[in-house]
Amino acid sequence: MNELFGTLPDSTPVHRWTLRRAGVRVRILSYGGIVQSVEVPDRAGTLGNVVLGFPDLDGYVKHPEPFLGALIGRYANRIAGARFPLDGVTYALAPNNGPNSLHGGERGFDKRVWDVTPVEHGLRLTRVSPHGEEGFPGRLEVSVTYALDERGALGIAYEAVTDAPTPVNLTNHSYWNLAGSGSAAGHELRLAASRFTPVDADLIPTGELADATGTRFDFRTARRVGTGYDHNLVLDKGVTPAPVEVAELYDPASGRVLTVATTEPGMQLYTADHIGEPFAPGDGVALETQHFPDSPNRPEFPGTVLRPGEVFRSETVYGFSVR
Repeated sequence: MNELFGTLPDSTPVHRWTLRRAGVRVRILSYGGIVQSVEVPDRAGTLGNVVLGFPDLDGYVKHPEPFLGALIGRYANRIAGARFPLDGVTYALAPNNGPNSLHGGERGFDKRVWDVTPVEHGLRLTRVSPHGEEGFPGRLEVSVTYALDERGALGIAYEAVTDAPTPVNLTNHSYWNLAGSGSAAGHELRLAASRFTPVDADLIPTGELADATGTRFDFRTARRVGTGYDHNLVLDKGVTPAPVEVAELYDPASGRVLTVATTEPGMQLYTADHIGEPFAPGDGVALETQHFPDSPNRPEFPGTVLRPGEVFRSETVYGFSVR
């Protein structure tokens, strides 16, 4: 189902698409590739929306900073000093997070209108990021496929090719609230990560891969997530060719369970402490599957440079159940 959702200030139309399968309903916008809503049943069978979103386009335009449900690129998370070296050249980016570049810059993928094509049980979103967009080198052709499988799990598959070397790190920035309203701080999180990347005052990694044992970053045994997190956790599985389950988020009140499987080596855990009105800190939990922050300046981290002739591929699957 495709409907007009609104019009941007420059008169560009934005459409909303609805996917339905196995009792799950997902709404996706052509603007920013935004996941506006994900409706799944609780243990009583009552449908509820489990991601934070705005009811109209105006909300997303006026409040861009939470990146609610959006596709993030060309580089998810932070790049220190809004610059990085590549093949002997230093590239300057648009600083939009103090001195740093965050989530692709001032006008990243989250603020672009994507071309949308229906595919079996899903949608394929495409756009071309031209050479020099937000300071990044290379013409990047990107496709992102949202699809519901036979169990109602939502898969997000990313692909990209380039005509010049460039860093690529793509993710989705949905905030999950399995209760459907109120705070998500009481949710319980299990995460297969025995290490994390400590950060400085600007939330830039120091380069250390620290042991999470005995710290507040150790979620290997499920526990209440709380608040106060905006950190990358190092997934024990590393980079994998196919998605591997790494996380489970559970709301004891509703019984809803979210599982996350991914090919990525890291997950940014963000508890919405600075999300802004009309939401409150802790109203959602972002589980951003990704490569590590500031990897273009950290050769010791898993690499994020895509070169001509290569294909960037990444996949994350969000599964839903109750208990």
